[in-house]
Amino acid sequence: MIVRKNMGRASSLLLVLLALGFFFATYNLLTMIMHNRGSSLGNWMTDDLNVFDPITRMTDERKKMGKNDLKFHVALTATDAPYSQWQCRIMYYWYKKRKDMPGSGMGGFTRILHSGNSDSLMDEIPTFVVNPLPDGLDRGYIVLNRPWAFVQWLEKVTIEEEFILMAEPDHIFVNPLPNLAHGGHPAGFPFFYIKPAENEKIIRKFYPEEKGPVTDIDPIGNSPVIIEKSQLEEIAPTWMNISLRMKDDLETDKAFGWVLEMYAYAVASALHGVQHILRKDFMLQPPWDLEIGKKFIIHYTYGCDYSLKGELTYGKIGEWRFDKRSYLSGPPPRNLSLPPPGVPESVSSISHESDAVIGGEV
Repeated sequence: MIVRKNMGRASSLLLVLLALGFFFATYNLLTMIMHNRGSSLGNWMTDDLNVFDPITRMTDERKKMGKNDLKFHVALTATDAPYSQWQCRIMYYWYKKRKDMPGSGMGGFTRILHSGNSDSLMDEIPTFVVNPLPDGLDRGYIVLNRPWAFVQWLEKVTIEEEFILMAEPDHIFVNPLPNLAHGGHPAGFPFFYIKPAENEKIIRKFYPEEKGPVTDIDPIGNSPVIIEKSQLEEIAPTWMNISLRMKDDLETDKAFGWVLEMYAYAVASALHGVQHILRKDFMLQPPWDLEIGKKFIIHYTYGCDYSLKGELTYGKIGEWRFDKRSYLSGPPPRNLSLPPPGVPESVSSISHESDAVIGGEV
């Protein structure tokens, strides 16, 4: 039985532990990025959509189908921690700015709060409160609550849209987002570090050979994904169960680490025979993606460190920096210092669009 967990203020020790955990997670991802920058998988970072087709593994027939005009509901999972709250405020602010622009497919919005209790943003952001996992079950891996949160929300809430965008607090809508799903195929973003084929031995613990080749498993996480509500209702319980099983398996937990829940969603989708349209233009991730162009979402998960000459310092704390993990206990200050000349558009837009909210324009 899932029980309600009361969340108190984080202690200083907890904040230190969180900061260390975030540092090591970011360092590992940073190392993977630098290792793969020269590989063929590096095409995901391109900003020139005229050189590389932003739609991969999508048949010509489906490309000719045109736009999907059906609206999607924006849903993001969150906690009541200050670190999560200030990101949610920024995310919701830019959702409202883009929602009614030409080309947008965005419908309603829900913050799925998996802390078990209401918080101070209930009147500001449309929110539905669900229970967290029982004490100790997530073992400090907070995102393990995400699939369980979606299971509860889908069971208890009725929404008018037939599609759902699974999003995260550290997403900023920089262009109106259309419904990218087509013909029963959800749309997802291909992450270069999700590599089912290279982890076949582990994957086969959860995706047996009779289900098909591991290449049927998409290199994605659950976010960003635009998916039919009926599909997610089937996938979500499987996603939750596989996440818990992966966390319980020491080999899998060690191999997948912070991206374990992403692998769990990819495997769960494949178990249900669902394959995604992989959209490279779905999202950009500074500092590696430089220009916004026609992409739709900024994901500011990586620290952005630069010298005063505008040079990226690659994992070394820069003279100018923006890193969300610097603000675990509260939002960034108002009037953030401007980035130095030479810093790419994608990075400078984070500080500008964050300051629009934190600066009191909401």
